[in-house]
Amino acid sequence: MSEDLKPIVPEAEEQSATVSEVAAEQPAEASVEQNAGTPETEQPIEEETIDYSNKGLKDIVDIFQELLDGDDVQKLHKHAEPLKAAFYKTLRKERIAAGAQQAVPVSEIADAVASDVEAVPVEEQPAAEEPKVSNDPFAEIERGFKELYAKFRTIRASFVAEQEKKKEENYEKKQGLIEQLKELLEKKEDVKTTFPAFRDIQAKWREIGPVAQSKAKALYDTYQHNVEMFYDYVNLNKEFRDLDFKKNLEAKTELCEKAEALADEENVVEAFRTLQKLHEEWKELGPVSKEYREEIWDRFRAATSVVNKKHQAYFDSMKGSQAENYEAKVKLCEKVEDILKQEISDSSQWNNLTKEIEAIQAEWRTIGFASKKDNQKVYERFRAACDEFFTKKRDFYSEFKGQMQDNMDKKIKLCEQAEALKDSQDWKKTSETLIDLQKQWKEIGPVSRKKSEQIWKRFRAACDEFFNNRDKVAGEQENEYSANLAAKQALIDEVNAFELGESRDENMAALKEFQTRWNAIGFVPFKAKAKVQTAFKKALDAKYDALRAAGSAERGGRRFNGAGRGERTVRSERDRLVQAFTKKEQEIATWSNNMGFFSKSKNAEALLEELNRKIDIAKQELADLENQIKDFDRQHEENDGQ
Repeated sequence: MSEDLKPIVPEAEEQSATVSEVAAEQPAEASVEQNAGTPETEQPIEEETIDYSNKGLKDIVDIFQELLDGDDVQKLHKHAEPLKAAFYKTLRKERIAAGAQQAVPVSEIADAVASDVEAVPVEEQPAAEEPKVSNDPFAEIERGFKELYAKFRTIRASFVAEQEKKKEENYEKKQGLIEQLKELLEKKEDVKTTFPAFRDIQAKWREIGPVAQSKAKALYDTYQHNVEMFYDYVNLNKEFRDLDFKKNLEAKTELCEKAEALADEENVVEAFRTLQKLHEEWKELGPVSKEYREEIWDRFRAATSVVNKKHQAYFDSMKGSQAENYEAKVKLCEKVEDILKQEISDSSQWNNLTKEIEAIQAEWRTIGFASKKDNQKVYERFRAACDEFFTKKRDFYSEFKGQMQDNMDKKIKLCEQAEALKDSQDWKKTSETLIDLQKQWKEIGPVSRKKSEQIWKRFRAACDEFFNNRDKVAGEQENEYSANLAAKQALIDEVNAFELGESRDENMAALKEFQTRWNAIGFVPFKAKAKVQTAFKKALDAKYDALRAAGSAERGGRRFNGAGRGERTVRSERDRLVQAFTKKEQEIATWSNNMGFFSKSKNAEALLEELNRKIDIAKQELADLENQIKDFDRQHEENDGQ
């Protein structure tokens, strides 16, 4: 089915991220500057679109397999869903092109795939069973893809579990560092001993990865509290304090430079994301000297403000187009809903409307996002309308498929009947029967496009075999006509060379023998018939004229004149009968020749029936004329003998 059936592919969910003006730092407290970066507003972050729509099924499977064989789980996760959407979209196209099945709504495909490839840890998976091989190549391709997707789900589940495990381990490690920090406070040793241990704890804290989000704030607050207590308790001497402040200033200066460089980043969204990471690093650093504290914070905050303003301006510029996008999408929804109201009764109408739906879907994909509150709602409306269309189409073709199978059964029966007649030599009757079968074939509705050409070739082969045999016999008959023509031409030469003898009876007998031999020779080619018939008549008439001339010389006088007029009357009547006989033969030959052409044309049944009727009547008239000529000759012979 070109039938291009394409249920729409769900759009990517709009993502959200925070955009903030960093809160003012309170320089007097070391902990305050480490809590900067509190979000104030939320805006969607536009995700990168990965397009595999131009890939074939094999390419998609190969890409998926290559990602599975690699070690980058995050990259695999990023590409898995676009690959799945592209695979099923392409699969539907190729199935439709091959006439294999109708399109399935995306929602049903997503549910089916999710249920078929539920992620299960490797150690919990049951022993693999021998897969059942389907005769449908598309089913086998889909089964292979599902196996790859199931493997991805398993890898992803294992990766997430591993990450959660690492976060828990990180949490335990950081708890341990907090306990070590508390122990430093309890030892009350010399600062030269405790401060290197304190710096080591800070370095280890920064090296440890993230913890679960639900535990992060409480853990961080506890850590900061103990850091502050350490600074207050140990009352670091100026040498170590200045060294610590200097290192923190260098680190924060580097972060300021990175933040300032983001102002030139073309990708506003990516710049904002990077800024969030810089804020996380800033929070992990300790305080700087009071004289630089406000200055370094103002520098970092100013760089942050530039990026935040560009980010905010980017999304503000999108708001104007979001309303237009929403209106455009609503209009497309209404177009699809109007199509649903139509009464669709045949396959061509479904195909035409499918192309309209596909064009609408293509236009939908060119329209940007609407506002967050409207985008999902209008998309669900559009998807519901498209899915309803393709569900109705699938139901129609399910019923239509049954009708096509009935048509297929009928055509198979016609093939069997034609095959039973292909070797027949009853040319006339079988020709009529096959023509009738061809007429029945045209009246039967369509069959599956995949089988249509095959069943038609079978039927046509049987019909062609019969008509080819018939034409072959007709060709042999044509050869026979050529031989008859040569025989008649030889007979004409023989008549022309015949010399009359002294016995009138012997002469008459010889001329009648020529006529008998002529009549015994069969048909000649139609184009030569009139010419050869005229030549024979002329040759024979010349001999009869010579014979009459010799008879009149013997009888003489009035008796001869009277006999001559009677003879001319007799010959004139006989010539009329012969001419009528010849004309009738020509008509029969013409009609018989035309039948071969009419049998291969459309609407030939009525023409063939009329020709057969005319030929039957003409043959009867021909037989009557032949009997009249024989009776006439017999009476003439009797009169001559008296």
